[in-house]
Amino acid sequence: MIATIAELDRIRDECRTMVTKRSLMSAGAAVVPVPGADVVADVGLLSNLLPAISTRFELDEAQVNKLEPRLGQQVLVMASSLGNNVIGRMVTRRVVTALLKRMGVRIATGSMAKFVPFIGSAVAATISFGAMKAIGNGHIDDCYRTARALIEPPLPSHHNR
Repeated sequence: MIATIAELDRIRDECRTMVTKRSLMSAGAAVVPVPGADVVADVGLLSNLLPAISTRFELDEAQVNKLEPRLGQQVLVMASSLGNNVIGRMVTRRVVTALLKRMGVRIATGSMAKFVPFIGSAVAATISFGAMKAIGNGHIDDCYRTARALIEPPLPSHHNR
């Protein structure tokens, strides 16, 4: 179990590096002039990336299920309050597709841009890189907040006196 904020910070930094590498892969796929190839690549990348991040923070489905029930429930409630439906749950293609739909306008713009000669491929790659980075880093931030809350329980309130 992650015990210190320093360890948590190290994991966050490692995950950010992983997100950047996957974002570069996404940008590369966006240049391929095959309609939909970039979206298929992004679904595949995120289907692996998001669970890998959750696992590093000890918040994937199997790890959360092994927690003491009250703590496991706390993780799921916190993730839900952050709007994160990946922490503590199985990551399915449907979940990933829903995440990509939230980024839909940017991705659709990128998919169409690649058909504009020369500049289009660069625009598509930039948009794809940005979308992947935003989704990955957003998940890291949610995992970090959730894991940190498990390390630092809230201070007891003095209302019960």
